[in-house]
Amino acid sequence: MTDTMVEARSWLLVERCNDSGELLGVVQLDEEYFGAVVNVPLLHQVVTAQLAAKRSGTHSTKTRAEVSGGGAKPYRQKGTGRARQGTTRAPQFTGGGIAFGPKPRDYAQSTPRKMVRQALRSALSDRALEGRVVLVDRWSYDVPKTKRAQASLAALGLDGNVLLVMGGQDVLAERSFANLAQVNIVEAGQLTAYDVVVSDWVVFTDDTVPGQVSDAPEGAVAYSSARPVASPEEEDDELELVVPVEEVAELEPAAGDGPVAESAAEVGEDEEAARAKRRARTRKPPEAEAVAESDDEEEDK
Repeated sequence: MTDTMVEARSWLLVERCNDSGELLGVVQLDEEYFGAVVNVPLLHQVVTAQLAAKRSGTHSTKTRAEVSGGGAKPYRQKGTGRARQGTTRAPQFTGGGIAFGPKPRDYAQSTPRKMVRQALRSALSDRALEGRVVLVDRWSYDVPKTKRAQASLAALGLDGNVLLVMGGQDVLAERSFANLAQVNIVEAGQLTAYDVVVSDWVVFTDDTVPGQVSDAPEGAVAYSSARPVASPEEEDDELELVVPVEEVAELEPAAGDGPVAESAAEVGEDEEAARAKRRARTRKPPEAEAVAESDDEEEDK
């Protein structure tokens, strides 16, 4: 029986970067954890059980036997025309006990471990199919700093709800991301399917990624990348139009080759003529000016 080479699935190829967003290479994730079939009914059942296990179950109401008062019969048995009553602490009375109210209980469901592990594989495979898995070599934080944590998320191109799977040695990084509301931090040993499902991005380190990570084939390209690619400096929008002198000479019409643009002197003469016409329109006719002068003389006399 001859050995056959199986081509790696494209969504298993992811970029390996540092916390500053610099590309270190392309790696191939473990198919056992990131290449499983997404079983939606199983995911729903396990996630529901995990949410139910988080319920405290401390709610409690009092029955008619636990409510104080109501020892005396409110009124006689017969002759009032009303329904017979034995106590004012019955459920139909104000201040009475609660019928069939909640009592403290445990909501935990028994889920086999094999189902829990398979649900986690389904959730991780679903995020890998969508290209939402990010691999960082390590968190190189010397001191806790939220500003640097925000810069790391921006450099990796992560937005929305981000799940950081960290190890025990990532204490400084955990404190750096602790104040970011959109970031959920979980230890590798506590990772659940619910944590993966409610997150838009899942970020692993070399120490926390499940399975065996191997180098991608030479020339392989990552299935999806959220890293912002540095684009060359854009030129200014306002570009100066530079026309060679030779072209300007060609654009100027020669003498006798058609209409020539009017000179500045001719344009000035036309403007003076237009102003004279406007003054002539506003001036009174000669007869009217003579009548006006005679009237002024008579008034002076």
